Amino acid sequence: MKFPIPISAVAFDLDGTLVDTLPDLQEAGNRMLRALGSEPVDSATVRSFIGDGVDRLIHRLLTGDPAGEAGPGVFAAARADFVRSYEQVLVQSSRPYPGIEEGLDELRKRGFQLACVTNKPSGFTLPLLRELGLAERLDLILSGDSLPRKKPDPLPLEHCARSFGIPIRQLLMIGDSANDCQSARSAGCPVFCVPYGYRGTLGVQDLDCDAIVPSLPDALDLICLSQS
Repeated sequence: MKFPIPISAVAFDLDGTLVDTLPDLQEAGNRMLRALGSEPVDSATVRSFIGDGVDRLIHRLLTGDPAGEAGPGVFAAARADFVRSYEQVLVQSSRPYPGIEEGLDELRKRGFQLACVTNKPSGFTLPLLRELGLAERLDLILSGDSLPRKKPDPLPLEHCARSFGIPIRQLLMIGDSANDCQSARSAGCPVFCVPYGYRGTLGVQDLDCDAIVPSLPDALDLICLSQS
């Protein structure tokens, strides 16, 4: 790929890319586990479980297995506990990563359209982004329940490009996980990855991305506004 690449819009993952949500997800998860009489888990375990939406996170926390499935009755009660707890601590410790606000402001100044494309349910996504002052910097927010399918399916990115009225190749995805890369590759758009964030046992070098950017401002030199 020849840099800078011409694009018209940027779509960002949320957890692990725009915002470090791990501390509050861990707190909500441990409140849930304690209510069930289970032992709490450490941040490394929760970090490895994030990325496929709240329901998958809860199943993983309940079973201790990335592919685990808790029984329907146990899951339903645990989910209610988790949702209640996470609503209480949603922005207790979660903060944007360094350079995010400045990077978003600069992208908007340069004329790029901006979106957040996350697997997080809208009931958490919108309050979180609003409370942290990021919602007002975005033109479009797609949550895990906004469409019939979520990442790694290409649908959210395809929908984003249609909403912006641009070819999919002019939409850049910036994320931190294999889900983000798979969604972008399937949709046919370029993808950058940040080296921080949540991706299970994978290293950032293991991801199928076009560039690794230490922070959002570092991505600015690799893109330019498309003139077509």
